[in-house]
Amino acid sequence: MERHSTKNMSHEDKEIGEVKVAKSAREGNCDLLLRLCALVLTLVATVVIGVDKQTTIVPIKFAESLPPLEVPVTAKWNYMSAYVFFVVANGIACGYATSSLLITLAMGHKSKYLVTLVSMLDILMVALLFSSNGAALGVGVIAKLGNSHVRWNKVCNVFDKFCDQLAASCLISLLGSITFLLLVMLRLHSRRT
Repeated sequence: MERHSTKNMSHEDKEIGEVKVAKSAREGNCDLLLRLCALVLTLVATVVIGVDKQTTIVPIKFAESLPPLEVPVTAKWNYMSAYVFFVVANGIACGYATSSLLITLAMGHKSKYLVTLVSMLDILMVALLFSSNGAALGVGVIAKLGNSHVRWNKVCNVFDKFCDQLAASCLISLLGSITFLLLVMLRLHSRRT
């Protein structure tokens, strides 16, 4: 009788082990997919704003009696420090996503030290991307609406293509931020079980 229950216990242990392996494989695949998404999203966000440039002719009136002087004015991402921060942050996140994807593919979850390091860097990417998105969107709102209290005129009515492309880049980067956040949540969930 004892022999039979021992046999059943080992069979049950084997089933539990197989379930854990299947669950670990699913989490590993999900981790790789999320890292690939983070890589693509941050790369696309960087490229979309990196090529964002618009030149418009703006009439400037010096006096009521004189005709307006038409001046070409260019808007580029590197003219505003918030957008420079945005591009650099997305570039860093893209580079990190690439290296963490390669590390995960090569090492998997074999080294607890490496897994902990990657998890900490994932958290850092979440903070970096959310802060750069906040900075870029803050300047974007001022560009769209202006600020009458400090006499900052809105500029998106003049540089509409530039502002639309900037908004698209911010949305893509925000999705990249959420992807890194999902990676952190996945790691926390896998540690709980």
